[in-house]
Amino acid sequence: MKKKIIVAITGATGAIYGTRLLEILQTVDDVESHLVLSSAGALTAKCELGLDKQSVIALADFSHNPKDIGASISSGSFITHGMVIAPCSMKTLGSIANGITDNLVARAADVVLKERRKLVVMARETPLNLVHLRNMTTLTEMGAIIAPPVPAFYTLPTTIDDIVNHSVGRILDILDITTIDYVKRWKGLQ
Repeated sequence: MKKKIIVAITGATGAIYGTRLLEILQTVDDVESHLVLSSAGALTAKCELGLDKQSVIALADFSHNPKDIGASISSGSFITHGMVIAPCSMKTLGSIANGITDNLVARAADVVLKERRKLVVMARETPLNLVHLRNMTTLTEMGAIIAPPVPAFYTLPTTIDDIVNHSVGRILDILDITTIDYVKRWKGLQ
């Protein structure tokens, strides 16, 4: 049975993280991707990457309307391996942390948490205010993994792709998808 991974792309800057994750997941035989692209996420993808909504949707095996609270991924009986929100806006983070499930991104995340599955949140904002930090703490206490896309400079990246691939590779590590490796592993000082 294929691992079902939900990928949500919200309106924060960094749509490249969600689209790159989807591109990589397409190459993994035992993974089935389920996309939820918010309207703000679609705008950000268009602005940052020049990708229209249909181009982003085409990267996933299945796509779900963010307004469809009755979608398969809104139920715990639909077994998933986990969910990644890449990027995650502070609005989405706050909604999930406070149990406000008025759209499919928040509802699917709520389901993943209640079922004790992996929720990975690539929170994108800087600087952070106290509400952001408290919401991140709340999500962490609920079992989510907060994984902001922070560059690793020990890898000596030379392109934006190097930086993006490393961050997305670390997300793949969290999801136990190890058939491909986009991470330059630390080998100690040499």
